[in-house]
Amino acid sequence: MTDSLKTRPRRLRRSQLSVPGSSEKMMAKAAGSAADHVFLDLEDAVAPNAKVAARSKIVTALRDLDWGNKTRCVRINDLGTEYAYEDVITVVEGAGEYLDTIMVPKVKAAHDVMWIDILLGQIERKLGLTRRIGVEVLIEEVEGMMNIDAIAAASPRLECLIFGMGDYSASQGIDIGSAFGPSGYPGDIWHYPRYRLAIAARAHGLDAVDGPFADFRNPDAYREECRRAMTLGCVGKWAIHPAQIEPALEVFSPSAEAVTRARKLAAAYAEAQARGEGAVQVDGVMVDVASIRILQNVIDKAEMIGM
Repeated sequence: MTDSLKTRPRRLRRSQLSVPGSSEKMMAKAAGSAADHVFLDLEDAVAPNAKVAARSKIVTALRDLDWGNKTRCVRINDLGTEYAYEDVITVVEGAGEYLDTIMVPKVKAAHDVMWIDILLGQIERKLGLTRRIGVEVLIEEVEGMMNIDAIAAASPRLECLIFGMGDYSASQGIDIGSAFGPSGYPGDIWHYPRYRLAIAARAHGLDAVDGPFADFRNPDAYREECRRAMTLGCVGKWAIHPAQIEPALEVFSPSAEAVTRARKLAAAYAEAQARGEGAVQVDGVMVDVASIRILQNVIDKAEMIGM
């Protein structure tokens, strides 16, 4: 394998837009949207009797539409179904050179990731693809959350962990009212799984992404969920409707003021280092090596966005 295939690419995932793979119209609209990342869905958004036909529609969309700089992803069906292996084979053999990542739902253990890694590797060798297709996994079962560290370390092809709170609620037996509406729970009901997923992702050099928010007519609540996920280290959140794209882009992007200040402090610290100093005071703020690690996250994100 070449060095280029061993390196995880850096991708923006501030807004991951979900689009039914059975709808040519919606896929065309998604290609022209402002989302960083679009996943064409073969799982929950597609009825069982439409799944096979949706594969060829996705292949056509990947090949023929102008996706710009978006990350192009396909969510396959659960590995426990009869659809999953043919989802991968049909889509990758039909449009592998136009595909960035495969999203795998309901991952429970490391061997699920290894399975998709092996299958993708076989198809890539068969087709002579020179660009490795990445993998994103949904943690939406209690087994997946228990095994999250092993899952995160399962493959160099893995790029992203996503928290799917809908199926996770069913898996853990969480009350549906508490999961998706006001409840008497004292705090954020999703704090622990988001926190746990973000830790596993960061420890293994992966992106952490928060899952869907069903009430797309409530932008304030959606924005708050984005803010909570961002605070814990997530890089983005799903958009199940185009109306959720802009709020996610806003919350998961540093402000121009924050970027300017981060660059100013980083430059001052670099000058201090050149003088042999380990810390420097800038505008009443002490900047040291720990501060720079935090500031560098802002600078790196700004560079990816093009700020």
